[in-house]
This record gives sequence, structure tokens and C-alpha cells, in this order.
Amino acid sequence: MDHPRGVDWTVIVLTCQYKDSVQVFQRELEVRQKREQIPAGTLLLAVEDPQTRVGSGGATLNALLVAAEHLSARAGFTVVTSDVLHAAWILILHMGRDFPFDDCGRAFTCLPVENPQAPVEALVCNLDCLLDIMTYRLGPGSPPGVWVCSTDMLLSVPPNPGINWDGFRGTRVIAFPGSLTYALNHGVYLTDSQGFVLDIYYQGTKAELQRCVGPDGLVPLVSGVVFFSVETAEHLLATHVSPPLDACTYMGLDSGAQPVQLSLFFDILLCMARNVNRESFLAGRPPEMGQGDTDVAGYLKGARAQLWRELRDQPLTMVYVPDGGYSYMTADASEFLHSLTMPGVAVAQIVHSQVEEPQLLEASCSVVSCLLEGPVHLGPRSVLQHCHLRRQGAGMYLNMSWKEFFKKTGIRDWDLWDPDTPPSDRCLLSARLFPVLHPTRALGPQDVLWMLYPQEDRGEALRAWRASWRLSWEQLQPCLDRAATLASRRDLFFCQALQKARHVLEARHDLCLLPLIRAAVGEGCSGPLLATLDKVAAGAEDPGVAARALACVADVLGCMAEGRGGLRSGPAANPEWIQPFSYLECGDLVRGVEALAQEREKWLSRPALLVRAARHYEGAEQILIRQAVMTSQHFVSTQPVELPAPGQWVVTECPARVDFSGGWSDTPPIAYELGGAVLGLAVRVDGCRPIGAKARRILEPELWLAVGPRQDEMTMKTVCRSLDDLQDYCQPHAPGALLKAAFICAGIVHIHSEIPLREQLLHSFNGGFELHTWSELPHGSGLGTSSILAGAALAALQRAAGRAVGTEALIHAVLHLEQVLTTGGGWQDQVSGLMPGIKVGRSRAQLPLKVEVEEITVPEGFVQKINDHLLLVYTGKTRLARNLLQDVLRNWYARLPAVVQNARRLVRQTEKCADAFRQGNLPLLGQYLTSYWEQKKLMAPGCEPLAVRRMMDILAPHVYGQSLAGAGGGGFLYLLTKEPRQKEALEAVLAKVEGLGNYSVHLVEVDTQGLSLQLLGSETCLCGAGPSEAGNA
Repeated sequence: MDHPRGVDWTVIVLTCQYKDSVQVFQRELEVRQKREQIPAGTLLLAVEDPQTRVGSGGATLNALLVAAEHLSARAGFTVVTSDVLHAAWILILHMGRDFPFDDCGRAFTCLPVENPQAPVEALVCNLDCLLDIMTYRLGPGSPPGVWVCSTDMLLSVPPNPGINWDGFRGTRVIAFPGSLTYALNHGVYLTDSQGFVLDIYYQGTKAELQRCVGPDGLVPLVSGVVFFSVETAEHLLATHVSPPLDACTYMGLDSGAQPVQLSLFFDILLCMARNVNRESFLAGRPPEMGQGDTDVAGYLKGARAQLWRELRDQPLTMVYVPDGGYSYMTADASEFLHSLTMPGVAVAQIVHSQVEEPQLLEASCSVVSCLLEGPVHLGPRSVLQHCHLRRQGAGMYLNMSWKEFFKKTGIRDWDLWDPDTPPSDRCLLSARLFPVLHPTRALGPQDVLWMLYPQEDRGEALRAWRASWRLSWEQLQPCLDRAATLASRRDLFFCQALQKARHVLEARHDLCLLPLIRAAVGEGCSGPLLATLDKVAAGAEDPGVAARALACVADVLGCMAEGRGGLRSGPAANPEWIQPFSYLECGDLVRGVEALAQEREKWLSRPALLVRAARHYEGAEQILIRQAVMTSQHFVSTQPVELPAPGQWVVTECPARVDFSGGWSDTPPIAYELGGAVLGLAVRVDGCRPIGAKARRILEPELWLAVGPRQDEMTMKTVCRSLDDLQDYCQPHAPGALLKAAFICAGIVHIHSEIPLREQLLHSFNGGFELHTWSELPHGSGLGTSSILAGAALAALQRAAGRAVGTEALIHAVLHLEQVLTTGGGWQDQVSGLMPGIKVGRSRAQLPLKVEVEEITVPEGFVQKINDHLLLVYTGKTRLARNLLQDVLRNWYARLPAVVQNARRLVRQTEKCADAFRQGNLPLLGQYLTSYWEQKKLMAPGCEPLAVRRMMDILAPHVYGQSLAGAGGGGFLYLLTKEPRQKEALEAVLAKVEGLGNYSVHLVEVDTQGLSLQLLGSETCLCGAGPSEAGNA
């Protein structure tokens, strides 16, 4: 349960009745520590009560002794010392007695509660709720000491109960409001006006209860929650060495002392109540003890006398939580059902369950951790937990009344109950239904299951059943194997969880599976989960479903590494994974997934290998994303035009882009799974269009590639004379990789052809090409340079090859090129940089991926107003967007709730931002700009360097709004100033601040032209010495 702060427990003790349960419950505590419900450094102790009926007081004293003993040993002492309590926060949780409605007790009774914010998916037991309440609601602010909490109640506590610990000493009890009617069967505190406890009544008279009524007309119920200060805990601990109280601890029991039963409330606490005198206290006995013989009474009197001596001087105060709630978990079935259902609710509560036909579950019923296959009907206000039902045919045993049951099976009531058993006690719990011993043969499940179809063996099973020694469920409870029960629950939970994972993926639900993955890995169920994910991926008809399933496999592997083995982001081109990747590239999903799984088995032995395997699964996922984005080729077309003469330059120029809203929603797979909407502006920087390309035909059948400043005639060229020189087109950092990919995507070069490059070029164009690209913007500017540059290069190349390509086709062609280049990325850059002015690009949640663009019409003169108020500030920080992109895709495929919600907000705000442009509302645009930056930071944490945050804080008083461009992390900061033409003023503001680094302020204006293309005259030098070469690629 996710909270910002809580008690950092030193020790948590869980007491239990049976020694066979100690290891079982110890493991349950450790599981919760692995789930981060309990602090990692907390000492966990499951402690057996010295005797089965030692009482809540005896169990508390024994647990305190065991905790002090462990802390003493940890501190290096050889004897128990109370000094270790002075800096310790100890929580003692009492399991209590058996519970007829749950084999593992009230603490492990599952509640119809689901916590979607929990880091690990798990059933929520009463123990979990109480841990949460003690850690985050009642415990915070308390001094060192000992909290004691029973687990036999359901509690609700407001987030801030307002407990004041100033000047506190002694013992404090927590009380909750209750009606007079409810209090007749429960404990109630009587206090004075200062909160000191005067007396404690159990099943008090109406007159006694009336004295306890508060201003709200309710009484303060004894809740089972107590806090002992260190001073009081030391006094209590001191009693463990004095007879007869030593018999409450395992030390006394091991010494042969006679057991004594003590109540926490009516022995230990009652002696501190102000109105209680010594004589009446020594003569009394706790209500749960009843009336015993004189020897027991004398023994208890000695124990109470010792408690009086040690604790009488300790103050006992009460804190009343008026907005809280308390409900004791009784053995009454109707009360228990009422606590687990919600009367009046129109739908069934389905928690951690998979139900094939939910329409058969009636209103206000509750289903927890179940797998219901087929037509399973559940009536109103019914509770079903930990069941795997496959309903076939007519009713099962529990669906029959006793009358029907007797008629169908031949069993009679005297077979089940003694003749003197009152009719009110003749119930399922007391019915001797279950055979445990037969005089002549071993028993098995068939000796109970025959009741389903009793007529099939002519009464043979009934005769064998009657001949057996049988026990009731009530009699069997003490013999239960709690380890097997909890293991069975865990198995069923993961059985339904695997079905849930499959359904979520195949139905494309935006539900985060990371908590389920963490649970499976943490509890040893990673193998079945991986097998399920493999099946989903192999059987998927939609590449998006398959990609998400592979991303989930990567998350499983990452969780298995347990935070070791390195960063999740990294290279994914190990030769061992080439074969699985090649199957995926060829579209053979089934063989690809199978080969991935086979290779995965070799990488599970240590964290470093697990992380590397996770990276390669993300690489496989990228192949499927690439195939999905390739569907955008449907919208790429060209028209033949006159082929330019050899040597004639085709020059394209483009503006940069500024994104005002919606960025990241254009990124595959978000763009085609959620749908994207981005508002962007085409802009000139310092009056210039900073991005361009030029291409021309040359006589040599080869490719000359140049990347560098536009006017630099000394730019070194890369020459490609063979297809081998182009093979690194998919390695983004290789020299000229983008240009090589442009030739391939433009269809000028067929990279996989058997025909040599020279012959391809001569056959189609009677020569080769020269392509030169440039950008006057710094690397990692955030202004969309690489995508716009790809569009400029493709436009120039296509025209040089005698083809005209429209802007809409060019937008989709760039999507294709960036997938070929393996850089990924979305469509917003080319939309904003290739098309003029202010526009919104949109893509729908479907394939093939198509981008549609709407030009935004603004009021007259508003473009000039934008020009006057929009500025760019180069931060001097280089953007490292690739890791940001990997993180965003990982979080999207995990469907982290915050990321999914934020992506939807990005799309919604784009439409609002477009309206603000239509209205010409500059201050409102500034608000959207600032909130857009907050959305970007949610999408990609880590995209705001500290130096940039400092710069933004300095500029904040002067602007309506501001944001880093693109993915953030560095590059350009753009801002809407409150006053027009503020370049010099802001330069002066920044100049006064030391340590900002190599920043610069730039003018910016909306570009109304977009991509421009022109043919220039021929140049005479087309052959001969050739280009200045940097060597073959």
C-alpha cells in the first residue's frame, strides 16, 4: 500500500496458537516484506504462544520478551536488557483463536479489497489492512515503544486521526465509536474529561454504559489497539522473571512453571484504570476465564498482585477516533457475511478473480480469488473465496438444503449430530460429515465426493461412510495444515492471475501488469507466467498485442534480476539472438517467439544475463513496432515528373518546429494504440530556415554523401560504390546512415538485390547521385532536426530522381525511413517542420498508421503577436533522447497508470491548446505550455537537468509559460514572454546569474512557407577528380 511516510518498525511480532504454524506465518511476514509492505530492515518474528490458552495478556508479555531477547542479541548483549527498547518501535500482532470462516484465522481472512496502487499484486487480508493502519495512520508520530494490535477485528481509520503525543507517558488505548446496543456485547472505556481511563467494562449494564456515552451519543469501544511507552514496557517486561507471571512466557514454561491465563485489557490494562482499587482488582478475573476452581483463582490473584505492583503508577489514557470504525469478527455467519458484502450495491464485487459469466453473480455478492469457469450462479449477499469451480449439471453439495441433502444421499440427521444437540447448533460446522478412519481400508476424496451422485453405487458408499469414524469441520480445524492451505490459496491466486494477464493483453486493456509480474517473480511463479506470455505473443493476430507481451517478458526478466545486473536500457544485437530476430523480421511470429524462449533459457543464471536478455526482448518488441509503423507506407505515393539534368541541384529548405502540446502521443506504439494529437509551429530561428538538403544526379554510378554546414565547400564526402558500403544504413551513428536510409526508402537503391549498386544506378538513372544535408542547429536541439532533415533529404532525392512527392506522403515516408534507420520516433517533427504555420497533427488508434493534419486559423495579427512574444533559449545542455524514448516505451507497454492517464491528458490538452490559438489567448497558451512541460516530465522522468530547472526558475517571473523543446533533457527552452520583444531584457536577466553555462537567446518567428523546393542551375564539374573523399563507407 503506497504511502509517503510511516513507522519504520524495528520489530514486528506475530503471535500464534500452534507451533506448527510458526514457520508458515514467518514466511507470510517475509513475503510482505518483499512486497515492501514492511520496511526492509524490520526484524520479523512469528512467535508461538507458550500455551494454547495463555490469553492476550500472556501472549503480549511473551512476545515482548522474545522481541527484547532478539534485540539484545543483535546489540551484542548476552542477557536480556530493557535498554534495547529505548530506540525501538515494536509492533505485536495477535492472531487469536481459531475462526470458523477461515482456516488460517481472522488475520488471514481475505477482504473484498483491491489496491491498484500497490507495487505488487496480492490478495488483501485483514492482516494487510491492520499493518497499513498501524504503519501509516495510528503509528506515525508516536515515540519509541510497543504497539499491540489484535487481528480479530475490522478497523477503518481516517488518514490523519489527530493523535497528539506531546508530553505523553504511560499507556494509551485507541477507541472507536459504537452504539449502546453494540456495546452490550463488547468492551467499553470509561474516561474523565482529560482522557484518563477510569474503568473498563465488558458486557456492562445499561447504567454502566450510559456513563460512557460521549457528546456524539456513542460509546468508546475497546478496539484491541494499545501503545506502551518505553517506561511502561520496561515495567511489563520486568514481570517475566517473577512468579507466577513468568509462566506467561516460554522461559517460565521451559522452567516447569504452571501456566497462567492473562487478559491484556482486564488484567494488564485494568490495573492502571484510576477508579479501580486494589482489593476489587485482586478479587476479579478476566471475562474470558469464566469461573474456575479456587486454586486457579489463587494463582491468578498472585499474578494480578504482581501486575499491580509494577504498573499501577503508570497513567492510562484513551484516544477516541470519532471518524473511525470498529467491527469484531464474530463467529456469527450473518454478521460475517454482512462485513464482507455491500448491501444495496447494484453489482457484484469481483476481486482478484476471473469469472466467465459475471452476469450470473447477483447484486451485493462478493467473489475473492476465484476462478469460475462456465455458468456459476451466486446469490445476493453471498461470499465466495479461494474457489476454482467448473460448473456442470445440477447443484453441488453446498447448494442443497439439509432436507434435500438427506433425501438425496440417504444420510440422516442422527448420522451427523448427537440426539441431544439443540436444533440451533445443528449446522455445517458441527456436522460429522468427514470420514477420517475406516476399519478395513484407506480413505480418499471419493469417500466424500460420493454425495454428489449417491445413486450410482447402490448405497455402497453410504455404508462405507457410516462405517467410518467421522469428524465435523469444527473438530478438524485444529488439525489443519495451514502451510498447505496458504499454498493452495497462493496457487489459485496465480492460476487466476495468469488468466487475467492473458485476458488483459488479448483484450488490449490499459491495465498495468507490473504488480502481477512482481508478485509472480517474488513468489516463484515466473516460469508459468513466462509460458503464458509466450503463448499470447505467438498467438497474437495484432502486432501490438504481441509486442506488449514481449515487453512483459522483458519486465519479468528485469524483475528476476532484482535490481542488479545493470541498466535495463542498452544494446540488443548479440549474435546469439540473431536467429529469433530474423524469424520476426520475416513475419514468422510463432517460430520467432519459440526461438526467443529457447534462447532465453540460456540467460537465466545470473542478474547480468537476465538484464541483457530483457534488452533483447525489448529489441524483439521494436521489430514488431517497426512492422506496425511500416503500414504507413500505404499513404506514401509519388508522381513522375521531368528528370532534372545531371548536375542540376534540387534544393529543399525547412523551418524548425516548436511543439506546444501533445508530444509523446505521436510516438509509436502510443500513436496507434491510444491515438495521438500534437500541436506544433513551424518556426524560423533568428530569421533563418535552419534545415535543408540538396541533391543532384552525377555521371559516376555511385553515391556521394555529405553532412555538414550548408556553405562549407570543404565538407568531406562519403562515397558509396557498392551495396556493401550501404549495409550500415540501420546503424544510426554510422557516417551518413540517415542519407543511406533515404536512398533505400526513396527506392533509388534496392539494398537486398543481387544486382550491384553500379548496375542499379546505371540502369535506372544513367549515373549516380550526390546528396548533401545540413542543419544550422546544435545536435540534440529538441527542435525536430533529424526528422525534418529526413523529410528534406527524401524530398530532394525524389525530385532529383524525377518524382514529385506531396507533403502528406512525405510525412509518412519519414515515419518509414526512421523505422528503417532503427531510430524509431513519432510523426510530430515532420508534421510541424514540413508543413507551414500552426497546425494539429492527429493519428487514430488503429493500423495502418495514418497522420492527418489540420491547419489552425488564428485571429488577424495574432501570428505577429506570437512572433513578438516567443523566444528560444539554448540551454547549452545536450539532449540524450534515446534513453528517454526507451524508458517511455517501457512504461507505456507496462501500462503504468500514471503514464496512461498522462498520455490521455496530452491528447485532450492539445485540443484545448488549439482552441486557445483560435481565440488568440496568449496567457492561456502560456498556462498550457507550462502544464505541457509538467506532462512531459511525467512521461519521461529525468528530462529536466538541474541547470535547466534553475534557468526556468529565473525566467518564470517574466513569462506566461515555458517548456523545453521536444523530449527535454537539454537543447532549446522556448518561452512566451509577458512583454513583447524581450530578447535583450532576458539576456540581461540571465547575464546577472553565475554558473548558467554556455547559453544563448534567439529570436523566433512562425514560418508560413513550410518545406520549399527549387531547382537550381547545373554545375560543370561533374566528373574527373571526383569528390573530396572520406574513404568508402
